[in-house]
Amino acid sequence: MKRSFLLLFLITLVGIVYIGRLFQLQVLRPKKSSPIFSSTVKVEYDYPERGYVYDRNGKLLVANQLSYDVMVVPKEVTPLDTLQFCKLLKIDKEDFIKRLDKAERYARWLPSVFLKQLAKEDFAYLQEKLDNFKGFYIQKRIIRNYPIKSAANVLGFISEVNEKIAKNSNYYEQGELIGKLGIEKQYEEVLRGVKGKKYFKRNNLNEITGPYKNGSYDTLAVPGKDLVLTIDSDLQRYGEALMKGKRGGIVAIQPQTGELLALISAPSYDPNLLVGRKRSTNSTLLFKDTINMPTFDRGLQAMYAPGSPFKIINGLIGLQEGVIDPNFRVRCYHGYRYGKRKNEFMGCHCKTGGRPIGLKTAIAKSCNSYFATVYRKIIDHAENSKVGINNWSNHAKSFGLGNYLGYDLPTGMKGRIPDSTFYNKWYKFRYGPTHTISNAIGQGEVETTPIQLANMTAAIANKGFYYRPHIVKKIDGSPIKAATYTEKVLTSIAPENFDIAIEAMHEVFTKGTARTSRVKGIDICGKTGTVENFIRRNGKKEQLTDHSILVAFAPKDNPQIALAVYIENGGYGSTIAAPITSLLIEKYLNGNISRKQVETRMLNLSLQAEYDKLLPKKDSIESGTK
Repeated sequence: MKRSFLLLFLITLVGIVYIGRLFQLQVLRPKKSSPIFSSTVKVEYDYPERGYVYDRNGKLLVANQLSYDVMVVPKEVTPLDTLQFCKLLKIDKEDFIKRLDKAERYARWLPSVFLKQLAKEDFAYLQEKLDNFKGFYIQKRIIRNYPIKSAANVLGFISEVNEKIAKNSNYYEQGELIGKLGIEKQYEEVLRGVKGKKYFKRNNLNEITGPYKNGSYDTLAVPGKDLVLTIDSDLQRYGEALMKGKRGGIVAIQPQTGELLALISAPSYDPNLLVGRKRSTNSTLLFKDTINMPTFDRGLQAMYAPGSPFKIINGLIGLQEGVIDPNFRVRCYHGYRYGKRKNEFMGCHCKTGGRPIGLKTAIAKSCNSYFATVYRKIIDHAENSKVGINNWSNHAKSFGLGNYLGYDLPTGMKGRIPDSTFYNKWYKFRYGPTHTISNAIGQGEVETTPIQLANMTAAIANKGFYYRPHIVKKIDGSPIKAATYTEKVLTSIAPENFDIAIEAMHEVFTKGTARTSRVKGIDICGKTGTVENFIRRNGKKEQLTDHSILVAFAPKDNPQIALAVYIENGGYGSTIAAPITSLLIEKYLNGNISRKQVETRMLNLSLQAEYDKLLPKKDSIESGTK
């Protein structure tokens, strides 16, 4: 009885297992099921041409070129003359074994890249002899070509799909190409198109016997869609030339639309370095360069103290909160004392000689005392400091600061506009405006990215609103219509409060800190900034040359361009950032440069000696290892 029961149990168990497996195969089919993942079916891909990329004026930025990859289907490989094959491919036997093992691990019956991107001469020679090596074949692919060696940080690059991505994807196979960084990544599905597929039946000898199910699964390739970027390639290249020998970021925006006219990061690199057989070697060199960081987009990712340009925001908040009006005056005696201790003094170089000055002059002369006073009034105006700091923070954030702007690029940092939640973690006791007084002059805990500063400047130029910055203007010939980029984003500041700030920014270029960089015939409004720059070496705080900043827009009455220029270790904002800004504005609005002497000086200026100071000193390295 027990034996018959056991036999019945085993039969039932086996039946359940078989039924479960059939249910899995027929109903709960895995994502990667029929027909490609059957060993009786061979698939051939027809790779579409990737979409082209143009600048706003129709200049070709990204094109295509043919590439020849050696593919392998491990299950079809028969014994071969390994030495001869290696000689043809210019690889050694150890490399051959390593590549074949990798393909075996991925899938024995699926094609994968054995050797990518053959040179044309190698392809022609190999093609004649490839019939002697079963399981290997040539696959034509489309790879990128960059006619204009510019805007690498904007364009990004394409690289191979790795095993992990392939196994988790319904579209990509290992060794295919996918966008990485920049618009190549952000608009991958638009640019890549759809690859065509043809399926063939195979018999038990792996011979093709005809189309699979009369070609009912076959699909045609669909080319990728072309993109037109908002970038002005001439302006982009000119800005990159001006930034040669310097580090920093420049962002230019069209205020009326939010279109990015230039997105410059320095130092940068030739995007063609990440194309072809040497892509892997060049990629290692570029991404592991921790000193120059050419692949780090300083326009989107670098967080800096905004310095004096942020004073404009504090002035606008003061007006909006009603704690000051245009006639409010402050006397400056070389700085602002906010405590009794010796170090509780904020120095100032406005040189107003103790005479009472208003908001307009305070912006033009960049008076620290004035804005420290305004900041205290803003915080003290609320029922307590926590409420005050939150009100101040919310106003500043309404300009797109302290958060991601929502632009259509896959990288960036949110910056920081602190609030009470932030300071509650810092101070366990009650705190007031003097504890955070450096925020008054755009230092302290405030951090912004160059694109945020440019967007802030566009909002000022528009008198209280901005459009989210974006890099793509048209897709397949049709203008973008996404509400994200076509709807106004309002700041919390009333439009009437901007007039005095704009007049003051105009005075910066007529008789203020940037007066030596004014351009005849163009009314530029801007604000210079000089940000203190420290590093820690061997546990000690060491001061380096200040960062040079300028934000600006032009023309004053009908703004066509708004910029933020941030030069690391550049010194005063008026010495490097201001002339570079004015040159970019003149280039964009007039198409040529009238001040050739200024242009030559900026093109030839290098700050490498300043950056060399950042390198580890021999004695500091030795002391750090003891």
